[in-house]
Amino acid sequence: MGTVAQIWRHPIKSHGREAIDATHLAAGKCLPWDRHWAVVHERTKFDGENWAMCRNFMIGTLTPTLAGIWAELDEATGRLTLRHQDIGSVTFDPDTEEHLFLDWVTPLCPPERDMPAAIVKAEGRGMTDSAFPSISLMNRTSHAAVEQAHGAPLEQERWRGNIWLDGLAPWAEEQWIGKTIRIGGATLEVREPIRRCLHTAANPASGDRDVDTISVLKTGFGHQNFGVYAVVTQDGPVAVGDAAEVL
Repeated sequence: MGTVAQIWRHPIKSHGREAIDATHLAAGKCLPWDRHWAVVHERTKFDGENWAMCRNFMIGTLTPTLAGIWAELDEATGRLTLRHQDIGSVTFDPDTEEHLFLDWVTPLCPPERDMPAAIVKAEGRGMTDSAFPSISLMNRTSHAAVEQAHGAPLEQERWRGNIWLDGLAPWAEEQWIGKTIRIGGATLEVREPIRRCLHTAANPASGDRDVDTISVLKTGFGHQNFGVYAVVTQDGPVAVGDAAEVL
């Protein structure tokens, strides 16, 4: 049995992360407010309602400086504050004040790459990388194993996970595929491993690519996976300190 060590949400896909103490998971839904919005670019193919693949959005794989953004969402007002060490902060309503966001974020985007054009959201679900509404589960002892293979400390924020678990064996999550896990008052079905991309190579403070995380995973562990995607099967509250158990 493990425990919930951290809970994170990412209100705008690839544009900032926020630690929270508690949440309430709903069956078939993403973590509330996680990837609730996304940012389209000039070449995006998005119908304005349904989920679309990550390449249709501004993402850290192609614009690594985005990895340096932190977020703070005011749920009562829907206003979001983003900050980056190079350009300061901005506070805005993603549904009505995208111009404030675009003016702020554009300096982080290389002009030879896709440029941000608008903020969008899908009907009834978050813009996770998975085609299904998912919660990403991370194992802190697996992260420690990656740090050991790398030979230096590594920021957990690189993995952009939702729920971090402690007290488990390294890579225990590899055995969870197809199984059900109870976390706090919710239950989830673990679907598949998360295959990692170059976004994880970017430093979560500066956005600079400073660690070849893909090579560390491949050389040290024979794959490029970290964490697992799960689907909520039973509603329930989840908070830091809650127990987590594979059923």
